[in-house]
Amino acid sequence: MRNLSDDHTRVQEFFSARAADWDSRFPDDGPAYAAAVACLGLRAGSRVLDAGCGTGRALPPLRAAVGPSGVVLGADLTPAMLEAAVRAGRGREGRLLLADVAALPLRSQSLDAVFAAGLIAHLPRPVDNLRELARVARPGGTLALFHPIGRAALAARQGRQITPDDLRAKANLGPLLAGSGWRMTSYVDEDARFLALATREN
Repeated sequence: MRNLSDDHTRVQEFFSARAADWDSRFPDDGPAYAAAVACLGLRAGSRVLDAGCGTGRALPPLRAAVGPSGVVLGADLTPAMLEAAVRAGRGREGRLLLADVAALPLRSQSLDAVFAAGLIAHLPRPVDNLRELARVARPGGTLALFHPIGRAALAARQGRQITPDDLRAKANLGPLLAGSGWRMTSYVDEDARFLALATREN
């Protein structure tokens, strides 16, 4: 059995080493983030969490979607990533939280939506972790699991093959979400983006 603290340490070490130049490695992802945020259907005054926010690239479009009366939160496990978000000026777009998405310091049913870019591959206990995201979302709330390129393109970039046990495969992700309090409503996996949308069950 894996030690959860070991998982956390590995994630923090991986992202801490890459935080300083993360945005410069992916300079053209902004429009893809904005398009994915638009699919959440947020309105002025909505409350939204960017789970595993990293350097906060989703925070500006999230803030634009909910307006000044809305609430935007960004939670990440790695201090260096949050520091990079602040340096990029994105801390002004929402409240940044040093927090584990497996145990969020948020009230149950307090959010209208959860946005998660590149998160699912780093979850040590996907069912439990997605259930925690469901806990903080209101019934009928929306979850967006996003990546700015699709599974095949990402695998090619990393020099690997897609495996049948990939959590992001539609056949795997649907049941995973269903077992975590979510119902998948949309699934797109193309070279330009990966985006799965789900609704919080009652």
